[in-house]
Amino acid sequence: MDLDFRRAPQILADVADAMADGLFTVDAQGRFVSWSAGAERITGYSEDDVRGRPCELLEGENCKGFASLRDVLADPTGAGDGIMNQECKVLSKDGHERYLNGNVRLLFEYGQVAGAVGTFTDLTSFVLAHQRLHQLEDTERARGLGPLVGESPPMQDVFRRIRLAGRTEVTVLIRGESGTGKELCARAIHDASERANRPFVAINCAAIPEALLESELFGHKRGAFTGAVRDHPGLFRAADGGTLFLDEIGELSPHLQLKLLRVLETRHVLAVGAETDSLVDVRLITATHRDLEARVREGELREDFFYRIRVFEIEMPPLRERVQDLPLLVDHLLAEFTERHGRKLRGVANDAMQRLRAHSWPGNVRELRNVLEHAVVTAGGDRIGLLDLPREIRRPRTSAAEPLERPLTEREQAEARRIRAALEAEGWHRQRAAERLSTSRMTLWKKIKRYRLEPPAPGTS
Repeated sequence: MDLDFRRAPQILADVADAMADGLFTVDAQGRFVSWSAGAERITGYSEDDVRGRPCELLEGENCKGFASLRDVLADPTGAGDGIMNQECKVLSKDGHERYLNGNVRLLFEYGQVAGAVGTFTDLTSFVLAHQRLHQLEDTERARGLGPLVGESPPMQDVFRRIRLAGRTEVTVLIRGESGTGKELCARAIHDASERANRPFVAINCAAIPEALLESELFGHKRGAFTGAVRDHPGLFRAADGGTLFLDEIGELSPHLQLKLLRVLETRHVLAVGAETDSLVDVRLITATHRDLEARVREGELREDFFYRIRVFEIEMPPLRERVQDLPLLVDHLLAEFTERHGRKLRGVANDAMQRLRAHSWPGNVRELRNVLEHAVVTAGGDRIGLLDLPREIRRPRTSAAEPLERPLTEREQAEARRIRAALEAEGWHRQRAAERLSTSRMTLWKKIKRYRLEPPAPGTS
């Protein structure tokens, strides 16, 4: 059946109403003449609402398209031709924001501008989804960096300092108890730096005898010592262009401290048994759970070496000081372990979570990892229950009161003395004391509370 072209205007109107986009026409004065069903669906305005009204009806924030249409129509030469791909935000009839992309072409009659025809596409769902994605990305950045997660103030301070360290080549010292995630922190710094695509090499200095550690770090030539049957490049060369992470830096002997200090100052490495050194490009990050200041006083750590490695410090908080992060950590670790062991678990039951919160976590996040992996493997239901936790975790305390305080470690005692000295030097002004200690005011406040530090009573000395 052929189309009846005498009905062409009605056919075109039906086509316009079938379009998902909005379509409209205006006269030479910029007043709406026609308005499609798609335009009504998008804006809420019907054709009766807009017919005869000026096109500024759709003006909105950052919306230059419809506002400038009158200017285009006012040019008798039609030099402006129209408006192409103009994005803007307008208010619909019910007051909701709509994001549009508009196009307008001029219409001519006898060589004069007679009006214009325009279309607009509704981008609202796309724009809102894009905004939501950015919000989620911002939230995720605030909650963690790579494998490090946490919303607590101490961890937010850690994330801030990691980002600062990532923007520079500064030598970083990471302090913290065993199991707090010092190597993860070092890797996060590496990943946030321009060296992210280069090697990240890690070694625990306390795990290797000194005789082997020197060769492992700096390399050796064949025949340098008994058993050296071939050249060994060493970790500095293995990390060339990237980052070398030395954990338990406080365990290095004075001899190795001196040799490492030379590398930091000259960027040249001399292998054991070699006659000439070689240039390396390595960013050094170190870590310790020891009180390095005490090691300096005892003569175990060279003072020049100590100041060279602690240019920028990051303190990893123990888990007992960031209990609010426990649910986030549990979710993060459960996702890892359920995938590894092929388990489908819906989370942790309330009684088990309460016991996890009550535990003091002397082994920090490393201990939590072991506890949760044990629970994932042994869980009999779809949730980890109290009986799925190791006995030492689920055993109730002997009292409902606060757990007995453990004695301060050697490092904690030294840290408490250092904090008190800084507070006294600054007249117990916490902000200035925090700056003296190169830490945040929040971290200092928590440590004052933990060590129960108080200023002397008036009239005492």
